Amino acid sequence: MKVMQNQRSKTFSYSVFYEQVPEGGYVAFVPALPGCHTQGETLEETERNIKEAMAAYLESLAAHGDSIPVGPSFQGRVTVPA
Repeated sequence: MKVMQNQRSKTFSYSVFYEQVPEGGYVAFVPALPGCHTQGETLEETERNIKEAMAAYLESLAAHGDSIPVGPSFQGRVTVPA
């Protein structure tokens, strides 16, 4: 007999950076997940796309037995003279 276990879905939170690009639209990237980036015509579309990209990235890590990055994440802002 097969016993089903109730598995709770984990959630992960990462800093996402959005940049408006001169040719139009936005790009987004996740520094904690190297190579995880996407783009979209609107900010809303870009946010949907980065969520999908992050989910696929984390699924790939899990499928390959790689550890999922966790831990504190923060961002800062530095001002320098030009």
